[in-house]
Amino acid sequence: MPHDTSLIGTIVAGLGVAFLMGALAHRLRISPIAGYLLAGVLVGPFTPGIVADTGLALQLAEIGVILLMFGVGLHFSLKDLLSVRKIAVPGAIAQIAVATALGMMLGLWLGWPVEGSIVFGLALSVASTVVLLRALQARDMVETEKGRIAVGWLIVEDLVMVLALVLLPAMFGSRGDEGGSAGLLQSAAIVLVKVVGFVAFMFVIARRVLPWVLHWVAHSGSRELFRLAVLAIALGVAFGAAVIFDVSFALGAFFAGMILGETQLSRRAAEETLPLRDAFAVLFFVSVGMLFDPKVLVEQPGPVLTTVAIIVIGKSVAAYALVRAFGHHSGTALTVSVSLAQIGEFSFILAGLGVGLKVLPETGRDLILAGSLLSILFNPILFSLAVKYMRDAEAEEEEAEAEGEGAPAPAPCNAGVVLIGYGRVGSHIGSLICGRGEGLTVIEDQKDMAAAATEAGATVIVGDATKESILRQAGIDTASTLLIAIPEGVEAGAIVRRARAINPKLVIVARAHSDEEVDDLVRRGADHVVMAERETASRMAERAMLTLA
Repeated sequence: MPHDTSLIGTIVAGLGVAFLMGALAHRLRISPIAGYLLAGVLVGPFTPGIVADTGLALQLAEIGVILLMFGVGLHFSLKDLLSVRKIAVPGAIAQIAVATALGMMLGLWLGWPVEGSIVFGLALSVASTVVLLRALQARDMVETEKGRIAVGWLIVEDLVMVLALVLLPAMFGSRGDEGGSAGLLQSAAIVLVKVVGFVAFMFVIARRVLPWVLHWVAHSGSRELFRLAVLAIALGVAFGAAVIFDVSFALGAFFAGMILGETQLSRRAAEETLPLRDAFAVLFFVSVGMLFDPKVLVEQPGPVLTTVAIIVIGKSVAAYALVRAFGHHSGTALTVSVSLAQIGEFSFILAGLGVGLKVLPETGRDLILAGSLLSILFNPILFSLAVKYMRDAEAEEEEAEAEGEGAPAPAPCNAGVVLIGYGRVGSHIGSLICGRGEGLTVIEDQKDMAAAATEAGATVIVGDATKESILRQAGIDTASTLLIAIPEGVEAGAIVRRARAINPKLVIVARAHSDEEVDDLVRRGADHVVMAERETASRMAERAMLTLA
């Protein structure tokens, strides 16, 4: 050919084979992620046939990570991030310590040096951004308490890995130098200054400039220009953060999205980047598969299985125990632990750095890649099993707590309408009902949202609405209507079932995001289920019919 077409060939091979394998996975009723990973193996350098450019694939995958984290930032406010800091910061650090220790033990057992074993353990301790967010988004969990904790946990992990990537060369690259300790302290100080400088820049300067730019473009009336502006901001801030402040692309994109998420154009920006996010996320999974050499499964089955066990079992058990220790119920603990039961992009970077510094054997990199591919493959299955388990686990937990409670229950409220959840949807409902002077009781487990409901004039019960004792305290026995405004279908289904058992005459109106959730809520006893897409279509059709009449 007259010119180099490696970029086009990589995109065509990656997306084309991913489509075929994803369609096959869908046909077999398994996660499409499995098909994308297999596609990467097929076009990778370790299998015969088409061979795509691995380096280009990894760079394209990095674009996917940037766009995905930007999209999450659009829906994740600073208030949400700070609300989970008390569990995300200590929890993530403790979980990293446990996973690193387990990985280090395996490395020492295989005869590796201590420093190589530490790098190996660190690589096993950090979860994949793409896998975690895709799992949460597929189940509408990003904006729930479970999702906020998982994303906050992920951000802390990313910050720790940024620190590790800068300190490792200072620690192991200066061995034998007399100034090694001084160099290490200097590197740590530089990292701290850069991170603080990045955060200050984003919240002092970018917080004023970026929304102004986006609003200016929006008023131009050009959809093409608006889409281009969103992409330029996401990619530009991510690249600038990495080049100037030495933080990861993902963190830079997340902060850019979080700042724009405070504007009224956040939803439109999310919609404009969605197609590209999906396409490049697929290339991420393909790139993981391209790095995998299937021979390692045959040559080292024992170490591979042990590595996968550390990632899937060791990390999950540690995360579950930590979340429970902070007082959260089993559903939240299970969601967070399953979300983190995989490894991804940072693991590859750490493995490459370790091999480059000659502290990690190449065998360690092969085990990390094998563990990544297998854990990503298993993660959707684990998530599905966790969701099914959570439907009944909270009911059993409530019964056990009820048996152990000897103190009399608080006097129930007597409002006719009970509202569960005072978030984006619930707050609008509450303002309409309280604005008409009607009595309203709100059940909310987030203190800031509970305070907002109190200011609006509602009677507020702070607690978990899936518990029968909280429902009775809210006066569900005598209430006429129950409104469920929380976005998570699993918890909503449990609430519907318990509320219906307490008060058979209760009118229950719930919120859903999919046809499956609608069917589940109706089956459990909901009288009316509102799905945003259906209601929007109905209202628009009504308006059209009035015009035609």
